[in-house]
Formats: sequence, C-alpha cells, structure tokens
Amino acid sequence: MPYVNIRVTNEGVTSAQKLELIEGVTDLLTRVLSKDPATTFVIIDEVETDNWGLNRESITTRRRCPKAAV
Repeated sequence: MPYVNIRVTNEGVTSAQKLELIEGVTDLLTRVLSKDPATTFVIIDEVETDNWGLNRESITTRRRCPKAAV
C-alpha cells in the first residue's frame, strides 16, 4: 500500500494539475513497482509560502525580492 506525499506552495495549482499529479504518480508506481492503483494513496499538501523556507528566507520573501543567483 504505497503512500506518496507531494508538497507544493499554495500558488495556484489547479484541480486539473493535482489530478494529473495523482494519476501520474499512481501510474509510475504501477509500472515500476507493480503496485495496485486501488491501494495507492497520493496526498497533495499545499503549504503557505510563509511556511516554506529556502536559504534562511521564506518563499514569500524570495518571491517579493529575488536575490541574484550566486
């Protein structure tokens, strides 16, 4: 019984895109690991950009004023 958790920022992922992710992950597990789609769970969590950080900054801050790539 596979369980896959996908986390994305809450920046406009559509229902259609989420369904495509669910279908794609399920198909991948079926093809590669011979897992039963009926027992494959795919969970998509949408995370506030204030709650997602990278390199000492929240994504909210990074989106407002991106720094030059180093």
